[in-house]
Amino acid sequence: MAAKTELFESMPVPQAVRKMAVPAVLSQLVVLLYTLADTFFLGQTNNPVMVAGVSLILPVFNTTVALGNLIGTGGGAFIPKLMGVSRMKEAEVVNRFCIIMAVVLTGAFCLALALFSHPFLRLLGAGDDTFPYAYLYMMIVAVAGGVPTVLNNVLSSLLRSFGLSKEAGFGIALGGLLNIALDPLFMFVLLPDGHEVLGVAVATLISNVIACGYSLFIMLRRQKILSMRPERWLPEKASVAAVFAVGFPAAMNIFLFDLDYMVLNRLMSAYGDKALAAVGIVLKAERFPIQAGVGLCLGMVPLIAYSYAAGNYPRMKAIIRYSFKVAIAIAVVSITCYEIFAPQVIRIFIRETETVAYGVEFLRVRTVATFFMIMSFFFVHVFQGLGDGKRAFWLCVMRWAAFNIPALIILNALMGRMGLVWAQIVADVLTTIVSFIVYWRRSRLYR
Repeated sequence: MAAKTELFESMPVPQAVRKMAVPAVLSQLVVLLYTLADTFFLGQTNNPVMVAGVSLILPVFNTTVALGNLIGTGGGAFIPKLMGVSRMKEAEVVNRFCIIMAVVLTGAFCLALALFSHPFLRLLGAGDDTFPYAYLYMMIVAVAGGVPTVLNNVLSSLLRSFGLSKEAGFGIALGGLLNIALDPLFMFVLLPDGHEVLGVAVATLISNVIACGYSLFIMLRRQKILSMRPERWLPEKASVAAVFAVGFPAAMNIFLFDLDYMVLNRLMSAYGDKALAAVGIVLKAERFPIQAGVGLCLGMVPLIAYSYAAGNYPRMKAIIRYSFKVAIAIAVVSITCYEIFAPQVIRIFIRETETVAYGVEFLRVRTVATFFMIMSFFFVHVFQGLGDGKRAFWLCVMRWAAFNIPALIILNALMGRMGLVWAQIVADVLTTIVSFIVYWRRSRLYR
């Protein structure tokens, strides 16, 4: 563990941040590519019912992401704090507890999905045509594959908390790369026509199982991290509380994002299918810089947590300052590229003239929000690293519930469809201002 201690304690800050963040950024981008690949390959069938059926399962997928955040983000932020005060035994116990909880909670969720699949899918809006595809996809990917999917995400966060960012990033990227390769193989080669949804589902299941197996293998190889003969199974009560104090806001962030997404789609649908399609494409396109920012933050959090727990406040602040500069650079590059190449970006997804025109207009406005979006969740991750789940939670609530959704409703009434596009900028500017003030007041304690 000496090399990992050097990473947290003495390695130059820029080098340490790069070592932790680069694998995380790459894995986030690969995951984004494979989610887009699923849509792309299903789109080749020219069967909108199949695409719609699979799309209905997005809230289910986001729930599994939330479960992963609840356990993985909380444990991943707390374990480095234990390491920072030389409590390695407790860090190992917390690590094992997080893995067990991920399996138990996800297993319960999958069982509930299986038992109540029919009413749940009807609630999501599945009709007679889309129901068979939505049911098939959900049962294979979410019910059969729920545990390995969530567990792989949790294992990735836990590996990163011990300084194994490269291994964690590869575990996430492995699932994405396998899915990109297996989708067309199962859809167009191994299975007959009409079974494309089954092909996508099986490809996703196999990819997630293999990726989870890799991450678990890495954990078992590091016997000091995950011993098969533990001295005790349960962590201290304070440790459990600390995990959920940070994990709960991270999970809630996903649920609130879902709510905002539904409100935006509902309001934009009033302006026609082409406007709705265009904003959907823009939401996908803008994920590239955002996912890069998320990867940076995931790499930053363990470094902040370790330095904070060790009382090394100068190093902690240096990590935050350097990461902040990198986040700004990501935002500036993305804004510049999207402003220049907006038409080319939209045409990657669709070539219908009116939809492209809407998409270019929407993208050039919403891309300005990229800077403020990255700043918004940057400060949330900083507070996660500090173990301050309360502030992280309230910043999430303020961003989505207090600013985003009201801005959508008000600006839609005042400006029409472009008000829906400008709402993100207004909401994230307000969130960034509030976040900076809250962080500035907290940072004065560490002088």
